Amino acid sequence: MNLLEVEGDHHTPCTGNAMRSSEYGIEVLMNDSTRVTVAHKSVGQLVRYGLVGITTNSLGYLVYLLITYYGVEPKVFITFSYPIGATIGFFGNRQWAFAHKGSLLGSGARYVIAHFFGYLINLILLVIFVDKLGYPHQWVQASAIFVVAGFLFVVFKFFVFPNAGSCRRGWE
Repeated sequence: MNLLEVEGDHHTPCTGNAMRSSEYGIEVLMNDSTRVTVAHKSVGQLVRYGLVGITTNSLGYLVYLLITYYGVEPKVFITFSYPIGATIGFFGNRQWAFAHKGSLLGSGARYVIAHFFGYLINLILLVIFVDKLGYPHQWVQASAIFVVAGFLFVVFKFFVFPNAGSCRRGWE
């Protein structure tokens, strides 16, 4: 029997001839065509996530440059703008990038948790590289966008929108 086993007590049937693989503490039984399909879906998700991110972050960064040019402190600006960009990104990522069909409330709560940590990473990068090391905030924030985006893609795929493109069900 082919199945996905999570922590030994959650079983969901998958199809195909089995080949055992263990990643992230999850036992997965799948065949080679399933691996190709999962990889293909992950690439598609990454491309769509990138397009959502490029759109929201480009606009956000242009506003960041404008507002900080007129004297608003960078950490103050990201504190107020980060939730706005995250909210816009939630709908693009949930509906398009990850095609998540699970609970809006459940994925929304996990999304807030993920972005809380994304915000902390962004803030820490600004404090270290701008306040402590003296780098220009414009370059640090531009770099922080990519660091946080990489972190969030992984967290979105495996924690926030876990059912997207897999045979897993019942996480919500």
